[in-house]
Amino acid sequence: MENQKNNSSLKAVVAVLALLLVGSLVYIFKLTSDAKAQLTELTTTKTEKESVMKDLEELKATYDAAIAENTSMSEELIAEREKVVNLIADLKKSKGDAASMSKYKTQYFALETKMKGMMQEIEVLKTANTKLTTERDSTVMVLGEAKKYNEVLVGQNEELSKTVEVASKLSVLNLKTAAYKLRSSGKQIATDKASRADVLKISFTIAENKVAKSGDKTYYVQVIDSKNNVLGQKETQSFGGKSLTYSFLTTVKFENKTVDVVQDLPGKDFEKGSYFVNVFDNGELVSKSSFSLR
Repeated sequence: MENQKNNSSLKAVVAVLALLLVGSLVYIFKLTSDAKAQLTELTTTKTEKESVMKDLEELKATYDAAIAENTSMSEELIAEREKVVNLIADLKKSKGDAASMSKYKTQYFALETKMKGMMQEIEVLKTANTKLTTERDSTVMVLGEAKKYNEVLVGQNEELSKTVEVASKLSVLNLKTAAYKLRSSGKQIATDKASRADVLKISFTIAENKVAKSGDKTYYVQVIDSKNNVLGQKETQSFGGKSLTYSFLTTVKFENKTVDVVQDLPGKDFEKGSYFVNVFDNGELVSKSSFSLR
């Protein structure tokens, strides 16, 4: 009977110990599960923090590259990059709990969306600028070609003007001088003796010119004897700072056709030797010749 009681007591003790063991095992399992859950949460939170940090750094790099291109949106880009930099600084200081990570993710997505919109706008601006640059280069090229063409035309016009100017100048030809003795009857007899000469007859021809301007033309004739004296009127005319002493002047009505000019230069006591005859058109020597009296 007593053995039965002892057995019953032993069974009771075993049962209690078994219950305690089961309870301990359940408690240990719960602690282990909670620890694992906490570790998993911490690991996940740390990974999320690193991921968001990496995304923010890439976002900042994108803004840095865009700002370096020095676009018209540089000020807006700098302002947005500053927001990213500030968020990175805040994220580094944070504990990285789930609530704060959710907030940082939300802010990151907002900044990313803004960045994508700005990048699209920059691409549109780049395309427009490329088009404008192409159009400008094309315009510059066309203007350059036009300038070259105009320079060629100007050169041609200058050459043409010079050609016309040269062509419009009148040619004085066949300048001749002869000495004559005057008879009382008025008849002129040719002579080559200085002592017998009473008049010098000077003649020249103005050639036909269809390009030259018609109208009165004045020529200054200069006759110089063997002692370097200017014969005739000895009048002086200035031409652009230069002076010309001439023997006589003659005015001719030119109508683009050939004109013969003949004029007498009276004199006395003509010197023996060589004489020089020059014809000037407004101070420019256009013809010359010489003759001798013995």
